[in-house]
Amino acid sequence: MAALIWGGAVVALLGVAGLARCVSLSMAAKRADPDTARALMQRVVTLNLASMGVAILGLICVVAGLVLR
Repeated sequence: MAALIWGGAVVALLGVAGLARCVSLSMAAKRADPDTARALMQRVVTLNLASMGVAILGLICVVAGLVLR
C-alpha cells in the first residue's frame, strides 16, 4: 500500500505543477494582445481541467492507500 500512497502523491504533485503552469500562462495572457490572449486562455482552460483531473486521481490513490493500509 505504500507504493499506492507514494505513487498517488507523485501524481497529485504533477497535477499541482500543471496548475502552477496554468497560473504562469494566465499571467502571460495578461500582457498579450486580445486575440493571442483568447487563444492562450483556451489552452489554459484545457490544461487547468486536465491538471485538476490528474491531481484528483492522485489524491484518490493516496486516500485509497491510506484506507487499505
